[in-house]
Amino acid sequence: MKQPIRKLNGRRPAFVVRPLRRVVAALILRDQNPETGASTREVFICQRRPDQPMGLKWEFPGGKIEPGETPEQALARELSEELGIAATIGQRITTVRHTYRNGSAIEIEFFTVPRYEGELVNHIFQQMLWSPVTRLPDYDFLAADLTLIRDLAAGKLL
Repeated sequence: MKQPIRKLNGRRPAFVVRPLRRVVAALILRDQNPETGASTREVFICQRRPDQPMGLKWEFPGGKIEPGETPEQALARELSEELGIAATIGQRITTVRHTYRNGSAIEIEFFTVPRYEGELVNHIFQQMLWSPVTRLPDYDFLAADLTLIRDLAAGKLL
């Protein structure tokens, strides 16, 4: 005999709908040894501190878009705050949406930074370095960056 369907006392599970976080990130590029003819394209990457969410993961510098800002304005502001540079924001390379296991969702717009003024100064990261684009998969990047990392390393986007 079939058992009757059990009711849940009129209660429904509470699902928390989290807003989509819009962020921007910079692909700060340089060509290493262009004078020799064997140029290697490098990109600037940063490692989060251990006390931050997703600590010690690698990422591209950038951050949240604040109300009233364009993505380009937000990226210029974030690069000034994080690295102490005045950046020229170039073209948008791609936009990535990612949902983490905890349900939070993020949309990241990636822009090139063809030039900047000032010295790169570490204001918030564990470490920072220039990496050959082809070596990016060797680093433990944030999950939201992984598709971009594969495409960059394969030469598909730049």
